[in-house]
Amino acid sequence: MSEYNNSGKDFLLGAIIGSAVGATVALLLAPKSGRELRQDINVGTKQALERADEWKDVAQEKTVIYTEKAKELGSDWKEKGTEFTKQAVDSTVKFSKDVSDKTKTFATDVADKTKATTKDIVDKTKETAETVKTKASDLKEDAKEIAEDVKEKSEEVVEDVKDKSKDVAKEVEEKVEETKEK
Repeated sequence: MSEYNNSGKDFLLGAIIGSAVGATVALLLAPKSGRELRQDINVGTKQALERADEWKDVAQEKTVIYTEKAKELGSDWKEKGTEFTKQAVDSTVKFSKDVSDKTKTFATDVADKTKATTKDIVDKTKETAETVKTKASDLKEDAKEIAEDVKEKSEEVVEDVKDKSKDVAKEVEEKVEETKEK
């Protein structure tokens, strides 16, 4: 089961990172102004965060569903154990005292094991729910960090483009001046 969880986390993380990188590359290569580029990056960042929130919500909903199923199964097992105990006690009244004592001991053991099993299932479900919640939160934080990194990188690129544009403008002015002087 842990292999499934890891592959799901890896897939989700890969999808988020891939989306962010793809969106950033597309935005950086598109012929847009700095303001439009920053707006597009902000929209992409918001979309990535919304996707992370959606995955977190789905994980929490699944946890609630599985917890309820585990409780229902535990209740059914307890009821079946209780019914079995009643039947065993009723039938042992007809037999000797030794058979009656052994049946009562068996019924008690079944009830205890059912309770222990139910408790284990509920505890494991709670642990799984907490793990999913923690991983969803971690993914959300990772997405935020990635978004911040993308934003910083895009701002750096915008600054580089501005600097290079200024340099080119100066060169053009110098060439114009040289041309005028000739």
